[in-house]
Amino acid sequence: MSSSRTPLVKPPALLPGDTVGIVAPASNVKCGDLEAGCEALRRAGYRPIYLDSILDQDLYFAGSVERRARELEAMFVREDVKAIVCARGGYGANYLLEVLDLEKIKAHPKIFVGYSDLTTLLTHFSDATGLVTFHGPMIAKDWAHDDGVDVASWHAALTGSAPWELNLGAGSGVSGLVEGAAEGILYGGCLSILAASLGTRYEIKTAGSILFLEDVAAKPYQIDRMLMQLKLAGKFKGVRGIVFGEMRDCLQPGNQGYTLEEVVLRIVGKLGVPVAYGVRSGHVTAGNMTLPIGVRAGLTVRNGQVRLKLLEAAVAAEKS
Repeated sequence: MSSSRTPLVKPPALLPGDTVGIVAPASNVKCGDLEAGCEALRRAGYRPIYLDSILDQDLYFAGSVERRARELEAMFVREDVKAIVCARGGYGANYLLEVLDLEKIKAHPKIFVGYSDLTTLLTHFSDATGLVTFHGPMIAKDWAHDDGVDVASWHAALTGSAPWELNLGAGSGVSGLVEGAAEGILYGGCLSILAASLGTRYEIKTAGSILFLEDVAAKPYQIDRMLMQLKLAGKFKGVRGIVFGEMRDCLQPGNQGYTLEEVVLRIVGKLGVPVAYGVRSGHVTAGNMTLPIGVRAGLTVRNGQVRLKLLEAAVAAEKS
């Protein structure tokens, strides 16, 4: 990105047997889903822990703003916790922006994983502290269900493989919309949350990026409106490539005589950058992929085929 970008900070890699702290910075969590996800983490070789207060409820939030902020800070500070994974999204992470102690997070860089509403924190931590964050599977959502997690990208992103490439071949559902090749900083998340940042002190920084955009259950005209909002705000200036997610359930009820691909191409099709569609990260039907936010990536779209390669490790190797 620009020369003013915060210096990159890579968290330590996640190793077998490590402790994973589970947090709920947004909506309230169902105990059954939480435990199902934790059991899956145990089977994968990790030790999940969470605070009892994670099941608190205040309206549709996972407890008060104070509870959610202190829970998140505590997991960053704890020496035994090697990674932090969100239980679920929903709504409410934006309440934490003004109350989190960023100095604690800067002093204890760790893997932080989430998506949906947690896009707010993924981009904020990346922009404000330089910390590489991870758009990937959450505990009470993806880990709680069979085939909910793309294990290959989880390991590649969190254990330090470099360079590595996402499996976007036959059967992946990924297609190329605009041909080209580019390198940039992988950045982005849930489209509606990115759009909501505009005009705030936490506005997204997209220049120099391979911009990832995904959403769920938004009608095509709503996707159109949010993309236009980004365009009118100048957020496509300097973007080097665009990758859309699966865009699950983004349909107009009834007879829809057009595709969502046609809708998005009206806005991003003439930017002069490669555009891909269908990468399964975030709101997906299965196999949620882990994407590191803040590291260099290469996007190539040729003859309808897509390659997305991470050009550097997203985590720091364990010191010997």
